[in-house]
Amino acid sequence: MAKPSYFYGIHAIDALLEHRPLDALSLFVQQGRESDSHVQAIIATAKDNGVSIQPTQKDKLTQLCGSPQHQGVVMHARPLAFADDGVLDNVMAQENCLLLVLDQITDAHNFGACLRTAVAMGVDAVVCPKHHAASLTPTVAKVSVGAAEMMPIISVTNLARTLSQIKAAGVFVFGTALDARAKPIHEADMTGKTALIMGSEGEGMRRLTLESCDELVYIPMLGNAHGNLQSLNVSVATGMALYEINRQRTLGSAQE
Repeated sequence: MAKPSYFYGIHAIDALLEHRPLDALSLFVQQGRESDSHVQAIIATAKDNGVSIQPTQKDKLTQLCGSPQHQGVVMHARPLAFADDGVLDNVMAQENCLLLVLDQITDAHNFGACLRTAVAMGVDAVVCPKHHAASLTPTVAKVSVGAAEMMPIISVTNLARTLSQIKAAGVFVFGTALDARAKPIHEADMTGKTALIMGSEGEGMRRLTLESCDELVYIPMLGNAHGNLQSLNVSVATGMALYEINRQRTLGSAQE
């Protein structure tokens, strides 16, 4: 079993206490921050769940979690686990399910930002490869502002095989790529069961992942006097692509 970790940040700890309070072991609170309303709420929830409260100096909190961005609270807790593979079957059985597939996103900040956007845009589950991908670390939890606790995140050994299973379940797989075969994302019909694949910033999707796509799409970008950016940060691109999916679905519902 993985060793407990030090989670930090108000939203990350609040989500941890809401979704898996039995994994919380100890709460360290910065001395002088007890009067903060957000911190008070966390303390109250922690006490309700039998978690010990330990007043701590600010520098000690930074030392515990390895970051000065702790916002006055650090939680010693069991690590967040990836969801079981079986969860994916239940998600795909939902009408017009929306999956986000992250292929080789190794940066914890990008991974966390993608998870935050995924929750905001109604993604039902996130799928990522077991290897060459970021883990569910406290940094990911902090950057995702608790989103990592709010939906299934499924780690798979063989992504290409999982994509075949996804397609067999009637889910249409879109891959994002700057490729001659790709069409502007707003021209693709993403109103049905959909899986959106986002590749790494440096290399994009791997060859087998690319070959598993039903269709390739790209985000059109306008040029200006300073030129045209060829790519976007993966978390920014993820937000734009998921927004377009939701735009299409909202428009489709309004027209019914």
